[in-house]
Amino acid sequence: MRGKVALVTGAAGGIGSAVVRALCARGVKVAVADRDVSAVEADAHFPGDLRDAAYSGALPEAVAKALGGLDIVVNNAGVITRGKVTETTDADWSLSLGVNVEAPFRISRAAIPLMAKAGGGAIVNISSCWGVRPGPNHAVYCMTKAAIASLTQCMAIDHAPQGIRINAVCPNEVNTPMLRTGFSIRGLDPDTAVGELNKTVPIGRIAEPEDIADVVVFLASNEARYVCGALVEVNGAKF
Repeated sequence: MRGKVALVTGAAGGIGSAVVRALCARGVKVAVADRDVSAVEADAHFPGDLRDAAYSGALPEAVAKALGGLDIVVNNAGVITRGKVTETTDADWSLSLGVNVEAPFRISRAAIPLMAKAGGGAIVNISSCWGVRPGPNHAVYCMTKAAIASLTQCMAIDHAPQGIRINAVCPNEVNTPMLRTGFSIRGLDPDTAVGELNKTVPIGRIAEPEDIADVVVFLASNEARYVCGALVEVNGAKF
C-alpha cells in the first residue's frame, strides 16, 4: 500500500483516527476530513462540515490535487441519533441523513471518476450491524446505516468493471469517545456501562477502534482484491 493516497472522513473520531494511524503505518499518504482535524497527524488536512454539499463533493478532487491522486476513500464519519421515530426531530433527521448518507454519496460520486481514470481504487464505507438488521430505539440511525449498506452494494455492482472495489464494514458497539459520551449524556458512568456491554459479547468485550481499523485497511488493500460488494460484520459474534 506504500505510496497510495487515501481520504478518511470523520478522522478525528475513535475509529477514524485508528484508520488514519493504520494507513500511515503502511506507508499510505493520508488526507483527513472532519470538523476539526488539527490534532490528527496526516499528510493533508481538509476541515469542514460534511453536510455542506460543496465541501463534501469537492473533497476527492482536492485530495487528488494535494497528494497526487486518490486510491482509497474511507467514508467513516457518522452520527448516532437515538430514539423511536416519535422521539426524533426534523433536526435529528437532517443531521443523520446529511452525515451518514448524503456525504458518503457525494464523496463517492466525485471519487469514482477519478479512480476509474487512474485504473481503479477502493472505497470502504462504515455501516453498522444495525444496518443489516433492525435495532431498538435507534430508528433513524438504523435506517441511515441500512441506506449506506445498500448504496455500497449497488455501487459495487456498477463500478467493479472499472476496477473499483466498494465494500462496507458493519461494526457492533465500539469503545469510542462517541459511545462513552452517549453514556454520559444519559447519566451513566461510561466505564461501568462499557463493562456491562462487554458481558453481552460472546468474544468477551466490545470492539476497540483498532479492531475495526484493521478490517478497513484489509478491504482497502490488495489482499482483498476479490472482495467487492461485501458487508463485513465485525461484531465479536454479537448479533
